Amino acid sequence: MIFNSLDFAIFLPIVFILYWFVFQKNIRLQNLLIVAASYLFYGWWDWRFLSLIIFSSVIDYTVGLAIHRTTIAKKKKLLLWISIIVNLGFLGFFKYCNFFIDNFVAAFSLFGITLSPFTLQIILPVGISFYTFQTLSYTIDVYRNKLTPTKDFIVFSAFVSFFPQLVAGPIERATNLLPQFGQQRKFEYAAAADGLRQMLWGLVKKVVIADTCAGYANTIFSDSSMYSGSTLLIGALFFTFQIYGDFSGYSDIAIGAARLFGFRLHQNFAYPYFSRDIAEFWRRWHISLSTWFRDYLYIPLGGSRGGTAMKIRNTFIIFIVSGFWHGANWTFIVWGALNALYFLPLLLAGKNRTHLEVVAANSFFPSFKEIIRMGITFTLTILAWIFFRAENVQHAFAILSEIGSPSLLKYPEILPRKMLLLVVLFMGVEWLGRRQQYAIEAIHQKMPAIARWSVYLLLIGMILYYSGQAQQFIYFQF
Repeated sequence: MIFNSLDFAIFLPIVFILYWFVFQKNIRLQNLLIVAASYLFYGWWDWRFLSLIIFSSVIDYTVGLAIHRTTIAKKKKLLLWISIIVNLGFLGFFKYCNFFIDNFVAAFSLFGITLSPFTLQIILPVGISFYTFQTLSYTIDVYRNKLTPTKDFIVFSAFVSFFPQLVAGPIERATNLLPQFGQQRKFEYAAAADGLRQMLWGLVKKVVIADTCAGYANTIFSDSSMYSGSTLLIGALFFTFQIYGDFSGYSDIAIGAARLFGFRLHQNFAYPYFSRDIAEFWRRWHISLSTWFRDYLYIPLGGSRGGTAMKIRNTFIIFIVSGFWHGANWTFIVWGALNALYFLPLLLAGKNRTHLEVVAANSFFPSFKEIIRMGITFTLTILAWIFFRAENVQHAFAILSEIGSPSLLKYPEILPRKMLLLVVLFMGVEWLGRRQQYAIEAIHQKMPAIARWSVYLLLIGMILYYSGQAQQFIYFQF
């Protein structure tokens, strides 16, 4: 089931009514409803993979309690490794098995040895990368004594399978989300209304921006050899806004839907395309994943505490692993390595935490220096996204080669002015709301009711107008 579907439009109100008007006095029944609704939400895509979520929940629930009960350090570590191996084992099998088989065969071919290649007919379970990391954070935090494990299996199952953020995040830590299932929830109109506004803006990002940009990006990338460098650059630009609108839109809808049920999820995107350097970009893009890798991989490896060699090593590890997390393709690995190269000079110069506050925090317009920095960062980001979108590494380099050729100065074969204007207007709204959790968060405070509802109706009308070109959420494949 996807957020921008009629199925979800029917599903959500039914769950909402049952949750607040039938089971509102019994927190355990509310949690049980969330588990049942979440399993239905996920099973709507393919019911067979519900067994993975259930099995993962049973393993990590059991391991968490066992770690907490034992006082033997070696046994604690063994239990933790059981959780890690089981979770990453499932992830590795379903996501990376064929990748390793193909590259194993290719490696032997370099020495003139021909192997008969075979691949398994494996369907990648939607959201496996997200809920795997979410359950892993639970057992790791229990092992580190940062969290007391829950004894309520229904509460734990609700935490693992919570439908708003199940298949594409945000990746919530147990220290934030799990305790909320153990607390009595009270319906708050203001919170629910705020959640609906965030869902509305998320749907605008997805349906109006991402799906429309996807049409142009797909056309240009699929026949890239037919177009000039200028057109290819426009295609990369459209993909840049497609992936942002798609993924941040999903996060907005997820966070907003959670608010409807009395839950608070962390912000996952904080206007990353207004970043003044790559370090700031990665503090603002897919925040839940970036902080996950920071806390559970980068810092345990030594972070930036060691010498120059260790800093370089850890930086490349964190970005390459992040790239590989996104998909079983060398394009993602190169994308990660490229971002490491972008990031490394800032880290070595000690300037990776220079821009911690929002750009132009105390003024409407950014300074000239900030404009230049945002422009450079945005350009580097676009070039990196080419690897993310390309079919393979050779395809990406072919596109970059054409963009770097004199054909960059040719008049583009595809130049959708209306869509470009729409993107500019969208980014204008994002700029106005850059100090908020989402761009239209404060609209109810700054506008009279008639103007406010006119904006809401306009946004709903735009969603309906552009809804005929629905595309699957990009991050479903990760």
